Amino acid sequence: MRVILVEDDSLLGEGIVTGLKQQNYNVEWFQQGEPALEFLKYETFDLMVLDLGLPDISGIELLQRLRKQGSLLPVLILTAMDSVEDRISGLDAGADDYLTKPFDLEEVYARIRALLRRVGGRANPLINYQGIQLDPAAHSVTKDGKLVNLSRREYDVLLELLENLGRVLSRARLEEGLYSIDEDMASNAVEVHVHHLRKKLGGKLIRTIRGVGYTIDKLSEDQI
Repeated sequence: MRVILVEDDSLLGEGIVTGLKQQNYNVEWFQQGEPALEFLKYETFDLMVLDLGLPDISGIELLQRLRKQGSLLPVLILTAMDSVEDRISGLDAGADDYLTKPFDLEEVYARIRALLRRVGGRANPLINYQGIQLDPAAHSVTKDGKLVNLSRREYDVLLELLENLGRVLSRARLEEGLYSIDEDMASNAVEVHVHHLRKKLGGKLIRTIRGVGYTIDKLSEDQI
């Protein structure tokens, strides 16, 4: 999962980035609003974490411009502005959730998971698929009740595919979720992760759509 963080405080930003990476999120961090908006023209993300007190434009203006462009990107505001009026302004500008500083990182993680569930149309925090259960909070995967040891990248690929059942995700799309722009990546990295997932969870779990990408099929009602 890709997260864009817009936060001008260096110390706080570093702490959030470190924490999110430990939670297996791929994070791009910006300390000003304009560069973040420009970056969003060319890159896709699953969620934004946004501070309101930015040095160039306000977080509210950034959010308003983002929504005027038609973006449905889920946005979690993290700010020291804690009045009722501030909360109303943030939510009315298009934020999906609002959390004031100081905050506990565990609550940030929980709110991010809740927003991603909402976007994916899930009420249950656990993802279940034909004997496979993925727990985003614990970053664990079981098959038929037995723990399956996955690498971070394997877990990320599986989560992305399960969050997008029935949709074909291109290799480029999966790479975006796995690696930040400054990370080195082998040309066949996604293929290798998919190969390992098939060995660990079953060869028929992930289908290759030749020349397009990968998908996990939606289940029919009699399969659920």
